[in-house]
Amino acid sequence: MPPRVTPTARQGRLGAELRKLREAAGLVSRDVAAWLGTSQAQISNIEAGKHGISEERLRRLAAHYACDDAQLIDALVRMANERDKGWWEEYRGVLPPRVLDLAELEHHGTYVRAFQAVHIPGVLQTEEHMRAASIFAEPGLPDADREARLSFRLRRQEVLESGTSYEAVVHEAALRMRVGGAKVTRVQLERLIQESERENLTLRVIPFSAEGFAGAGHPMQYIGGVVPQLDTVQIDTVQGAEFIDAAAQVQRYRTRLDRVTGAALDQSASLDLIRYIAQNL
Repeated sequence: MPPRVTPTARQGRLGAELRKLREAAGLVSRDVAAWLGTSQAQISNIEAGKHGISEERLRRLAAHYACDDAQLIDALVRMANERDKGWWEEYRGVLPPRVLDLAELEHHGTYVRAFQAVHIPGVLQTEEHMRAASIFAEPGLPDADREARLSFRLRRQEVLESGTSYEAVVHEAALRMRVGGAKVTRVQLERLIQESERENLTLRVIPFSAEGFAGAGHPMQYIGGVVPQLDTVQIDTVQGAEFIDAAAQVQRYRTRLDRVTGAALDQSASLDLIRYIAQNL
């Protein structure tokens, strides 16, 4: 089977974790290939996410690398055995691969923590809010492409329906942005209040009056893996979504997210603020 041209973020992550285990064991790919009875190119393709790996081979490699973390190994095996195509595959070739990767990561995440300073988190936006934001950001986008993106973003909201724990922290500035006008904004704020009734959703607001909050910070999503080693941070760039999985960097973002969350009101006070803003648009 030829190598994958564009591995998904999850396929790439599996390969990256196997590479980390090999490097931690102090082994080079050439020697591992000889031990496994394959080529160095095959090992390189596996570690780049371009080739899959069987459960038997993965467990043999883990043993060879002296990895005794059973939970991590089992999690990697589950990733290697994934065969089902998720709903996001319907958009393959229509939307950029990185956009699809985000939906895949959210689908497999055990929890999601999001922070936004000037935007409402995507999975909490109404369709009217999405459309108005899209028209402003990309006015020349063909109608077919815009509708595909809107449809995709609405499907991403299935992560809430799935019961995945979702914690959203937004700044008061995001609530006061009149995206699409006062009517659209009011409906959007009412949607936030309605969604907050979900047991798996926690919504907190950082008010303008918060002391010690040093600016907007970096918008991000922190997606929890089955084991902490598989946690992933997603940030937005001009080129699209970027995924961070290096342990030290993930820890930095987690610390920053904890500090941002600490500046927010509790959910009850946050909802009171949202209601006040909605009533006074």
